Amino acid sequence: MMACMTGLPLIHPETADGETADLLAATQHVLGITPNLARALANSPAALRAFLGMSGALAGGSLPWAARERIALLVAQETGCDYGLSAHAYIGTRLAGLSQAEVTAARKGRASEPLAAAALALAAALLRGQGQVADAKLAAARGGGLSEGHLAEVIAHVALGIFTSYFANAARVTIDWPLVRHTG
Repeated sequence: MMACMTGLPLIHPETADGETADLLAATQHVLGITPNLARALANSPAALRAFLGMSGALAGGSLPWAARERIALLVAQETGCDYGLSAHAYIGTRLAGLSQAEVTAARKGRASEPLAAAALALAAALLRGQGQVADAKLAAARGGGLSEGHLAEVIAHVALGIFTSYFANAARVTIDWPLVRHTG
């Protein structure tokens, strides 16, 4: 009989020390909060550093914030990550300017804006092809208005989303956002 595994413990900023304390303080400074995902990642300063570094670098990219949130929503839906859906539905509607209808559409890989639609189509192809993308899908993404830089960023955002979704699911991170559940 297999015992039920509990998730990773959440590291609290007030009890953390060294690099972990510094990384959690940086998270608080940048986000204004220290979400449970960061607290779970803090079990390994390297894992938290990787998340913060990639997130920070991509935030300075050329894809609009709303498009980035749409990609995160699609990845969370496709990977069955309620933590990611909850976080990105909140961030998307409260900070990135998405409507609830746009959040719902993004979860299905749809958007009315051409650039966002092209980004979501490429993200869906990446997810469903496990990184393999047909030439026709790349050509369609380019035809939809994505530059070479956008293509690279979409791929990177999908990779970041997979990392955070897999981590949140495997570590059983407690959702600290208004709850949104994935659909089958």
